[in-house]
Amino acid sequence: MRGVRFLMEYAKAEEALRAWGVRSTIVVFGSARIREDQPWYQTARAFGRLASERGGALRGNVGEPRDNVIATGGGPGIMEAANRGATDIGAPSVGFNVTLPHEQAPNAYSTPELTFLFHYFAMRKMHLAMRANALVVFPGGFGTFDELFEILTLRQTNKAPAVPIVLVDKAYWTSVIGFEALVEHGMIARADLDLIGFAEDAEGIWAELLSRGLRPHENIE
Repeated sequence: MRGVRFLMEYAKAEEALRAWGVRSTIVVFGSARIREDQPWYQTARAFGRLASERGGALRGNVGEPRDNVIATGGGPGIMEAANRGATDIGAPSVGFNVTLPHEQAPNAYSTPELTFLFHYFAMRKMHLAMRANALVVFPGGFGTFDELFEILTLRQTNKAPAVPIVLVDKAYWTSVIGFEALVEHGMIARADLDLIGFAEDAEGIWAELLSRGLRPHENIE
């Protein structure tokens, strides 16, 4: 029955997203361990608010599609912060949660009808990627790395649209990942570094996304 379960996990989320008119998203990743009193949390919350306000999540007319809706992994930390920012201005946001051995409850800020609990990581990843207009990655650990490198690999191999990828806090990312070392060892081309940009705050993230081709109020082609 695994195939049926895959189908049900795909169809349930797909139906709800269409019902809410979610045409495209901005996916925000980052650690579930970040607390509310930490700067990264506040930056993610500010970005969730800013992107929802300027990107097209607050559609004006019935039937008009929503673009650049905040979508996260649905958990605590950075994910909660980004969903919370959207909630601050009354915009919907998506939470793609997943069942884990140590229970991770959905955060309180993703829109209830757009909060999903997946059994399969693969189906969750597909839904995270398939409507993504952009990827914003805050500091995180193994799970954040997994999602980041999945999208980077799809971009490097031209298996995904040319969506902008922005890493928040350059000092963090360059300290934990040796991007230049990968080039020096011949593991990636120097041109592959152009797949990512860096930013430090909410306005900087938005500016970097726009400079890399994000189109507010428009869907990916």
